Amino acid sequence: MPIRKIALTGGIATGKTYVSDRLRAAGVPIVDADVLAREVVALGTPALTAVRQRFGPDVIRRDGTMDRIRVGQIIFKDKRARQDLEAIIHPAVQKAIEKYFTTLPKKTPFAVADIPLLFETGREKQFNDVIVVACPRPMQLQRVMERNQLTKDDAERRLAAQWPIDKKIDKATHVIRTDGTFDETNAQVDKLIAMFTDGKSR
Repeated sequence: MPIRKIALTGGIATGKTYVSDRLRAAGVPIVDADVLAREVVALGTPALTAVRQRFGPDVIRRDGTMDRIRVGQIIFKDKRARQDLEAIIHPAVQKAIEKYFTTLPKKTPFAVADIPLLFETGREKQFNDVIVVACPRPMQLQRVMERNQLTKDDAERRLAAQWPIDKKIDKATHVIRTDGTFDETNAQVDKLIAMFTDGKSR
């Protein structure tokens, strides 16, 4: 029986990292698209060369690595720039995720790919189930401002770069809500782990 492929997504500051950590602690195999996105633009990679060609030498640090802060400042103010960066990075990340699933033991019941921009990149159909981690938008906005020390306007721009969380919920197979206690979130995660381990989808 093929490994069940589960996508984990959400919005910025919805609590997805907490859920991912909970899954990983329970022994669930997880591949993280954000980690892969950093790896594909590592020193000497074709993607890093493409980033330099598109955005110029100012986005490259003295040690030759990509200045992620500088790139972030550019792409969150320029939609076309963001799309160009995604066109460089996303195909390489997608290929790495596909390779990850092929390396797992055949008896693995399910594995998770943590992909923040799952819906934005149109990749949800590649998975058997999609888990969306969600909280109310006002709470999400406040978390973004506090976590990243941003003004409200800058935080709003970060949120605008992703699909609204309600739109993601509508397309989810499962939703984990993080506006309650940690224990309540944990219970939702544990329930899904048990469900997927038993081979069920709902």
